[in-house]
Amino acid sequence: MPRDKLPPDVQRLLDERSSARQASNWSRADALRAELAAAGWEPQDGPSGSTARPILADASPDESVSLLDEAAEVDASVQVVADDHPGDLARFLGAVGTHVPGLAWELVLVADAPSFDVDPIVEAAGLPLEPVVLRADGRLGWGGSRTLGMRRSRGRVTILVDTSLEPVGDFVTPLVAAFDDERVGIAGGWGVTSGDGREFVEAPPGEVDAVEGYCLAVRREALRAVGGVDHRFRFYRNADLDLSFAVRDAGWSAVRTGPLPVVRHEHRGWTSLPDDERDRLSKRNFYRFLDRWGDRRDLLLHPEPDDR
Repeated sequence: MPRDKLPPDVQRLLDERSSARQASNWSRADALRAELAAAGWEPQDGPSGSTARPILADASPDESVSLLDEAAEVDASVQVVADDHPGDLARFLGAVGTHVPGLAWELVLVADAPSFDVDPIVEAAGLPLEPVVLRADGRLGWGGSRTLGMRRSRGRVTILVDTSLEPVGDFVTPLVAAFDDERVGIAGGWGVTSGDGREFVEAPPGEVDAVEGYCLAVRREALRAVGGVDHRFRFYRNADLDLSFAVRDAGWSAVRTGPLPVVRHEHRGWTSLPDDERDRLSKRNFYRFLDRWGDRRDLLLHPEPDDR
């Protein structure tokens, strides 16, 4: 929120906290953060100074905590989830701190009841801004945690990124540029297409049937229309298909961009599970997708003849 719109007491506490941070008086800065939180405000620090946003009471994907009806305040919200695998989170945050996006952005970190403390990793990353950290009381799963982050974002575009990716350049600016086309509602570095809505194959850059969730960006207006990811998709596989089809059903197109400056590493959300468990979870999600979209051949760009 702009500084001139904050209550005077909040502005005073922010000024005191900025002075404490400049003096490296971290204990005082933490105490002032706690004082702001007690007053219902969450400080946000950036290169141009500090501001604050209201704390929303319930860290859940419930409609009541959504900020999406408010106007965007930054160009992009980059969202990651911390649940397990602290090394992957550290690698991603360190890379973002090195390859800073060339536009106004925020970093939203959803701590989905992680198996480790995220704070030391954030502090060690050398980020140019302080991330918005949302802490879930219990494990929400992929759909719930992503929806929580999306509904708390302030970006004109929200970018969901998996921590298996390592940026080696500014991947945010070219991704946001895809939305210069007003028809585009969802975009990403990887996309798929299908002739029957059941078998999906990798698609080249351009318009696609769905964007893969490794790096998936959504226009704010599209998020308002669809609300987020179905919370029943606790596992990540095929949740990106469901979100893509929901956005396209709301009237927007999906595009795969050209190559983005990122390196893909081992996807531990897949490799950390036994074969039978990940297959079971994948199939369950795909059946859920088919229940909703299996008969919507009108949403396929190149439907094959229906022989059923």
